[in-house]
Amino acid sequence: MERGSGTVVEVGYAEGWDLATRTPWRPMSAEAARERDAAGLPYVAEHRIPGREAPLEVRLVSWQQHHVGLWIYDECGRRTHEVDYRLLEADRLLTRQTRIWAYAGPEVPEFDERASRTTVTLKPEGRARVSREPQGSKGGMSTTTAEITEDQRWLKRPDFGGWPVFSRKVHELTEPVTVCEAAGAHQGSDAEPADRWRAPRPGQPGPLDELFRPGTRMATSYQPEMTVVEPVRSGTLNVPSGLLGIDCPLDGRGPRLTVAVPPGEYPLEEARISFGYDCMYDQRWVDRTETTAVRLCVSETPAASWEMAMAPEDDPRLLGEGEVYCFSTDGATGAFADAREWGALQQLFDRAMAGGDPDPDGADADPLSMFLVRTREPASGAELAAFAVSSDGGHPVWVGRSADGDVVGVVVLVDGMPALAAP
Repeated sequence: MERGSGTVVEVGYAEGWDLATRTPWRPMSAEAARERDAAGLPYVAEHRIPGREAPLEVRLVSWQQHHVGLWIYDECGRRTHEVDYRLLEADRLLTRQTRIWAYAGPEVPEFDERASRTTVTLKPEGRARVSREPQGSKGGMSTTTAEITEDQRWLKRPDFGGWPVFSRKVHELTEPVTVCEAAGAHQGSDAEPADRWRAPRPGQPGPLDELFRPGTRMATSYQPEMTVVEPVRSGTLNVPSGLLGIDCPLDGRGPRLTVAVPPGEYPLEEARISFGYDCMYDQRWVDRTETTAVRLCVSETPAASWEMAMAPEDDPRLLGEGEVYCFSTDGATGAFADAREWGALQQLFDRAMAGGDPDPDGADADPLSMFLVRTREPASGAELAAFAVSSDGGHPVWVGRSADGDVVGVVVLVDGMPALAAP
């Protein structure tokens, strides 16, 4: 709707947004939204042209989580653009990621697998990764990198009520745009929606303690009945420097992740879980026990909390939904080792593997053990213990801390995290 020489866009506020129905949850006044903005609490702003069924755009602001999200809608009510902003500086937002969908016609459903998709992911220093899927998720994908200017990467943090209409160009609003508060709160529901829009939540550790608690019942999508058995001690690791390194020992680099611990020798444990299944190949029921996680035990004190191990360059504010920082491996292998002696220990590891003597001290003959290689630097006594994981790629490291903040254990999952079985 155009009034006079410009286009009027009304803005309404709410505590949340129902992505499925495209409606606000718990609508509120501008003043209530201003108070939430000042407190850092999440709220949404809906921009709409009067008479248009679908909103132009909806913005989720959550300063406590350093996040501002933006969805742009087309005339059919389909989302066409998603922008993820991150508050990395007091007055500037990084345009972390932009995703764009192009639909071939009005009959194509939202996010149809045939819809063309483009994703641009930015780093604070200026490099962007651009992924294009012209035929959608079922077609091929090309990925390139590009340098992005400072102005393209960063957005000055607007004051409350001072946000521009980001979708103006997308919707080809060529006339001047006037933004005004909606005369009445946009209609919405007080019942919390099942598909409520939330700020991205980084990956969580899951019930790590229960992996080491015998008798705990757990399940996965392919094994609905699993039971944790007694964890197994698999030798010890000497960390005389007080700096534990965790990484893949195959590529010769220093450890990407480190955790400070008191200098000393610590037990290594393997969490194990038992389950059974009907084996179609053997045509019989098979009972199995497998290792689910490896742990360096720093203390017998229970963990009051678990946190993700991160390198100095890692910024948790940049993590997307379910994302974690990891060490990476191309050989399905990780290692705990004294970080100060990592280079020497890694060379000993290479020699042990090349010589076909992965366990020169005969430390562990357990056929179920995931620990593959142990090496020791003679002068310092520092040690490395390499272990197998289920796949190549990234593997997060979880650090358990006591109520006083002391490190009590360091855990790496061998495979995915099982869920607690329903009672």
